[in-house]
Amino acid sequence: MHTEPLYELRTPSTSEEWQAYHDIRRKVLFENRGQFGVYDQNHPDEHRDGNHPLLLIRNGEPIGVIRVDISGTQAIFRRVAIREDFQRLGHGRVLLALAESFAQSKGCNHISSEVAHDAVGFYQRCGYTSVQGVPMTGTTTSMQKSFK
Repeated sequence: MHTEPLYELRTPSTSEEWQAYHDIRRKVLFENRGQFGVYDQNHPDEHRDGNHPLLLIRNGEPIGVIRVDISGTQAIFRRVAIREDFQRLGHGRVLLALAESFAQSKGCNHISSEVAHDAVGFYQRCGYTSVQGVPMTGTTTSMQKSFK
């Protein structure tokens, strides 16, 4: 009998979950991009009011991360990452869908994100559009999605 994986997106609650959150971010978003020794797991933005560090857990195992920063009806998706051994298997789509639901549950109707150039196609397939009139920076593209 095949059962669907159980996903949960929530704030890390144990020291092990916080370590997994930071390990995924450090490895995927920094070290894999050649930035060693610069990740700060004690950055004040992680605990600022309105900012929500979230861990994607699949069948009890941490596999992805996102931080959702909320201001009014606007959500900003920051530092989105799926663990390397789980990439390109559909988990990123699950992570974005759960994060969108989280943002909507907090009263948001608009999401924006600074997206790495190599992830733009993925975000487009998930319904995001490039922000018109915002020039690309060296490493990211501004993208957005709105809900009714």
